[in-house]
Amino acid sequence: MAEALKKAHRVTPFGPAAPVSHPLVRKILVAVTIGFLALFIVIPVANIFVQALSKGLDSYVAVFHVTKPPEDKELTPIERRKLASAHAQAEKTRSSIRLSIGIAAIVVPLNLVFGLTAAWSLTKFRFKGRSLLIALIDLPFSVSPVIAGLIFVLLFGRNGILGPLVANWTWPDPFSLHWRGFAQGWRPLYFSRSYSGVIFTPMAIALASIFVTFPFVARSLIPLMETQGSDEEAAALSLGASGFRTFFKVTLPNIKWALLYGAILCTARAFGEFGAVSVVSGHIDSNDTMPLRIEKLWNEYNNQAAFTVASLLTLLAAVALVLQLIAERKGGRPAITAVEGEGTYDEH
Repeated sequence: MAEALKKAHRVTPFGPAAPVSHPLVRKILVAVTIGFLALFIVIPVANIFVQALSKGLDSYVAVFHVTKPPEDKELTPIERRKLASAHAQAEKTRSSIRLSIGIAAIVVPLNLVFGLTAAWSLTKFRFKGRSLLIALIDLPFSVSPVIAGLIFVLLFGRNGILGPLVANWTWPDPFSLHWRGFAQGWRPLYFSRSYSGVIFTPMAIALASIFVTFPFVARSLIPLMETQGSDEEAAALSLGASGFRTFFKVTLPNIKWALLYGAILCTARAFGEFGAVSVVSGHIDSNDTMPLRIEKLWNEYNNQAAFTVASLLTLLAAVALVLQLIAERKGGRPAITAVEGEGTYDEH
């Protein structure tokens, strides 16, 4: 009897094992799970690549770069117009990729700083308003991205609260930086394009992306840092270590994998965000990120090109998944369980 109870309640490294069930029930549950994943994940993902490569590898590459015809080949007017249109479409697609990478390069480091700051203040200190701060961190999870974009339009738009203050603010486009040498002055670099205001510019896209992604790093760190406590930091400080040395030698090694976990989620969301970005972009071609570019290509009935750009986002999702699995293995499953758990926060 005792042996039977021991088998029924066996414990694994990841917690108590599931109770022994009937083999038929187990097979049905596994089949339902696999069927669901195949229907809603595997088949759609496979269809993306099938549609992207439906016209061959040359057409796939032509979405990003159009090969020039031989110089000795005479083109008809119709062929020249088609070639010019293909070049313009490819340039718009490359521009959307550059903008997506640039937005992610801005959003992720800022969210890393914010996430570390928020997690440190919430786990190392007790203060009034702590529950409200936690609720505010979780706010983007409960607010529609479209509403988030509308908030920035009402805030920075021409008739918005801060609209008159930023309407005439001119700032250079970082992507337009060029080298011109010293022939025209002592500054060899210059910006060929600038923007006025905030809304309907890449800055608005960056602000909207920061809003929808800032919970990921903080939510990844807070449960883990709550579990670890502050005994190690206190011991390091009592031994004479400075605050910076304590952070880099004690705190950061303990949270590095949870930090990476949050950065991966933040990066994937920054690349794939559509709702908030669609509202603040103004549907201007120069403000297109990859998801917005996919929408425009689809609306133009250029389905193969839309699936081609979508395949890049799918590959990014696959890379994010692999890095997430690596973070889980390196950080240990118990730590990741603390990161993923919704949990409750000790208010005492």
